[in-house]
Amino acid sequence: MSTKNTILSITMSLGCTLFSAQHTTVRTYNLDLKENPAPVTIQPTMYGIFFEDINFAADGGLYAELIKNRSFEFDEPFTGWKQPNTKTLSPNLDSGFLTIYTDHSKSNKNYARITVLNNKNYLLENEGFRGIGIHEGAKYDFSFDLENVSGNIAAVNARLVDESGKEIASVSTIIKQKGWQKYNTVLQTPRTVEKAKLQITFTGNGIVNMDMISLFPQDTWKNRKGGLRRDLVQKLDDLQPGFLRFPGGCIVEGRTLAERYQWKKTVGNVADREYLINKWSTGFPHRLTPDYGQSFGLGFFEYFQLSEDLGAEPVPILSCGMACQFNTAELVKMEDLDPYVQDALDLIEFANGDSGTTKWGKLRADMGHAKPFNLKLIGVGNEQWGPDYIERYKVFEKAIHAKYPGIKIISGSGPSPDGEFFEYGWKELKQLNAQIVDEHYYNSPDWFMRNAGRYDHYDRSGPKVFAGEYAAQSVGVVKPDNKNNWLTALSEAAFMTGLERNADVVHMTSYAPLFAHADGWQWTPDLIWFNNLKSYATPNYYVQKLFSNNKGTDLLKVENEGKVLSGQENLYATAVKDTKKNEIIIKIVNTDAQAKKININPINLKVGKKLNRIDLSAPALSSENNFNTESVMPKEETSLLKNGKITAEIPANSLVVLKLELI
Repeated sequence: MSTKNTILSITMSLGCTLFSAQHTTVRTYNLDLKENPAPVTIQPTMYGIFFEDINFAADGGLYAELIKNRSFEFDEPFTGWKQPNTKTLSPNLDSGFLTIYTDHSKSNKNYARITVLNNKNYLLENEGFRGIGIHEGAKYDFSFDLENVSGNIAAVNARLVDESGKEIASVSTIIKQKGWQKYNTVLQTPRTVEKAKLQITFTGNGIVNMDMISLFPQDTWKNRKGGLRRDLVQKLDDLQPGFLRFPGGCIVEGRTLAERYQWKKTVGNVADREYLINKWSTGFPHRLTPDYGQSFGLGFFEYFQLSEDLGAEPVPILSCGMACQFNTAELVKMEDLDPYVQDALDLIEFANGDSGTTKWGKLRADMGHAKPFNLKLIGVGNEQWGPDYIERYKVFEKAIHAKYPGIKIISGSGPSPDGEFFEYGWKELKQLNAQIVDEHYYNSPDWFMRNAGRYDHYDRSGPKVFAGEYAAQSVGVVKPDNKNNWLTALSEAAFMTGLERNADVVHMTSYAPLFAHADGWQWTPDLIWFNNLKSYATPNYYVQKLFSNNKGTDLLKVENEGKVLSGQENLYATAVKDTKKNEIIIKIVNTDAQAKKININPINLKVGKKLNRIDLSAPALSSENNFNTESVMPKEETSLLKNGKITAEIPANSLVVLKLELI
């Protein structure tokens, strides 16, 4: 039967039914579910992911490099490195010493000059990112650049040691040639250690220069050398995201304009990419992390490549000439804005330009990707506000659309979901016929539940909405005690029914932030937590996954007595049709302490006998997942309809997804 003109009426009336097994009264609901009079398409970008290098998300996280400050580029060049005595762990300068040499003509300007004085075991040690995580039986590529300056140093010896100093694995590399050379070898580890260290010693005496001292797991995503951490990318892939927004976030803006994210410094040869201190290193007094830098081994090429791997639209966000307004609020003068605009135009060329006839397209090809990345979306600024932003946005919009009229531009409405700056931004952007406006909201679980109908009355003819950053805060915004508990996830699920129900206005959504290192975080809550060895998905992650994996293609209408279900008696619902899979998907969120029953009575619709059901709930609203167990995760079951009747009990404080096959 064709579903083109399908109308599914699920007529539901309020009543009471006593479930003897539970010894409690469960209210029964009969709803009307039908196709929209005006068809509404669910955008492929409806559910995506937002990446920002906060919480050690890049170096020390997604980017699988295990050596911190591998090329001595930190403002404090010894960061991550020690020169301990092998017995006392005190400085061992009697046996040798390290000096930092600088060549300002290069972007990767620093290198280490190591002088080995005698045979008293000069030792150089790297602590990694809160330790070095290694796995039993795994292989690791150890490499370094070295110039043999003088003396008779014949070998560089590397070993991994555990927290007690006991050796785990070791390897020696013979030094044969003069001049700068790259050396590569492999370490294989016989046991698992979460916080190992790398130690380097030398055979012989003399002077060598060293740079780019690196240790990478061979088991990376798609087995790419110098690539990404497999378990973390797998969790992203499992979300089936419609887009990947990168590289942030406030990190785009920088604390100052000099510290803004500049994409051109993150492409080309990895060893030549210019280091930058991470904005979040001193972002929050409660979590100061002066050892948090950006090597840009994960740069714009890698972001585009990752987007392609995930089947997600790349969504780069660029500086608009305004530093973070919460920090310095530094502005580039309007007459000096051209280089910033040119960066945007050049980025589009890098992503989409012909590899043979354009400068930046050729660079992309030289990096190994001759085909264009097919960029369609670009963001101008992150969450700037006020007249200064609007003035600069106009310049970007005019220049981008003059050269690339098919590119959609994402603009911003500021850091808050309401207030004077928000209203001003929306008013101005609507008058400018902006295409997509980015809204951010970090608020209480109660706010998210109360605002499930936020977009019910937005102007359908105005700009589309990108819910670019949102997360329920269990304690308060920027509070270190925020938890990824079931209450926050449930409230987000309730809110997301409103996002999906208004898919004609809301075209993009993403939770934020994405990643957090258990020992190196600055902000909570976060979607995925990891340490040096493993990761776990939060309840919030599973909410995102259920919506994203079941987004469908066309919006259906769910009504109770002629009204959408948007929190009445703590019940929320949305439904879609998936024309590719030929099924109907109904998402129901119950934030009540009591279970509810629904009856689904298809009218003018033939469905199969199979009902697929996915439940997500928790023992308590305070329930969390952790590295040892994920107690909050979906449970799926398939059943056969009895007598053609479709009924379902929706447990207290739960998200339930029902899937019906159309025949």
